[in-house]
Order: sequence, then structure tokens, then C-alpha cells
Amino acid sequence: MTARPRIVASLSEAEAQLGRIVLGKPRQIRLALACMLARGHLLLEDLPGVGKTTLAHALARTLGLQFQRVQFTSDLLPADLIGVSVFVRDSAEFRFHRGPVFAQVVLADEINRATPKTQSALLEAMAEGQVTHDGVTHALPSPFFVIATQNPLDQIGTHALPESQLDRFTMRLSLGYPDPAFERVLYLGGAAPAAGTPVMDAEQVAALQQAAAQVYAGPALVDYALALVQATRAHSAFAAGLSPRAGLALLACARAWALLHQRDSVLPEDVQAVFMPVAGHRLLPSGAAGGGQEALTRLLADVAIP
Repeated sequence: MTARPRIVASLSEAEAQLGRIVLGKPRQIRLALACMLARGHLLLEDLPGVGKTTLAHALARTLGLQFQRVQFTSDLLPADLIGVSVFVRDSAEFRFHRGPVFAQVVLADEINRATPKTQSALLEAMAEGQVTHDGVTHALPSPFFVIATQNPLDQIGTHALPESQLDRFTMRLSLGYPDPAFERVLYLGGAAPAAGTPVMDAEQVAALQQAAAQVYAGPALVDYALALVQATRAHSAFAAGLSPRAGLALLACARAWALLHQRDSVLPEDVQAVFMPVAGHRLLPSGAAGGGQEALTRLLADVAIP
């Protein structure tokens, strides 16, 4: 077996293990893996207690990546996330002590319970894979994957994420309540242990990300993705359309989705499969009737497939 089929096969093993931990959510698991393969960042938005943190921890463990969890609260400071300079008396100098953001998978748990100042501390890390402290730039580990969870904004003590922060998240997913049959299995203790065991390592994850980036997207497919992006800009239901960054994320996730299905080229169905998770959180309703997911569903139906 050549190297690429071997590492792609490990994806199926990872997907199967995650499915034994987070029961009854195969599509969300596959989308989360696609987000990681696209070198993106994932926002999990849902009610407390439906498995967001479990999925994040299981992803990191299954992929064999270093994991750090940060509980975002109203008193969390940027230095608690990035790190702090400490004066060392013996050498009479300040030394930078790295914070929890220096991990391959960072779980920003309940991110919208922190203040906007602390939320913004993640912007440089998510966009550029580095942080700057006291004028010095520090590279973050590779791969670097942020998984943030947030509760609905109508819950007490939450702060809405600014548009610039939302745009850094490649996908937004919601797990929702489990099907009663799977919930019964959970109550009976039939789910696999939450941690799982590694089925690959950081080197294999990097190879998979590289393989995803090399999946072919033909000119007609690129034109289709561009047409979807432009359609959001002309739609009356949205205050503003998708940015070029969102368009690039759409193509990257479509390539990753194709790789998960063991294909070497992207189909229009791949773009459609990832469009909602990539676009939904970036498009603010304009106040016109029928906004949100309903408008996106109509847009997908109206834009011609090449």
C-alpha cells in the first residue's frame, strides 16, 4: 500500500472511533474532520451538555495531537491565553512563558462567556498561526486547530462574537439532541470512553492536510463556488455577502470533503455539502423575511450547477 492510501485509510479508522464516542452524529463528525483537513478552525454552537466538549477532546486524542482546554470566563485575560513575560532575577531579563494557546488543538470552551478583549486575543493565532507578545512574534505548533464552543446568545453571561472573529472560524456546527435510540445507548453505558486512543500522529495529520490541499478543483467547479459566493452578496436576506476568505474556506473544505470520500477531484456535491457550515455563521440577516438557513437553502437551489 502506498503512503497516500495508507494515511487516507487512517481517516476511516478515526471516523469510526469518533462515531463510537459521539453517538449518532456521523455527519457532524465528518464535517469536523473536513474542517481540520482544510487547516481551518471549528465553532461548535449548541446548548450545554450535548457533547461539544466530548467531541473536541475525542478529536484531539484520536488524531494524536497535543491538547489544551481553556475555560473562557468573564475574568479571563489575554495573558491567561497567550502567556506572560516573567522577570528572572538571575539573568536580569524577562522570559516569555507560553500560555495554553501553544498546543496543536486548543479548546476554547464557552468562548462567548469571555469579554471581547480576550476573544480578540485569538485573532492573530487563528489567522496567522502565531502570537505577538511585547513586540516578539512566536510561532504556534503545526498543525494548529482551534475548536471553540459557545452557548446560545440568549443565555445569561454571554457576549456575541464580533464579525471578524466569526470569519476566522472555517465552520460552525451544531450537534443537537441525540436520537432517542442513541441516547438510550449512552444511558446504558454503551458509548466508548470519551478519550479514545490515537489512530495517527501529527505527522500523518499534516500529510492528510497536504493531500487535501492537492485535491483537484477544476475551473468549472471554481466558477460554481464563486457563483455561490457572489449570490450571497446580491441576496436581500443578508446584510453583507461572503468575503474572499470565506470563498477560499469553501473550496478548501470541499477539497477535504472529497478526500474523506477518497476522491481526487472536487464535485459540486462536495461544495454543497460544506456550504451551510462554512457560510451560515458569516452571513448576518438584513431583516428581510426568510433570512438565515432558509435563504441559504433557496440560494443553493437557485445557483446553477455547472
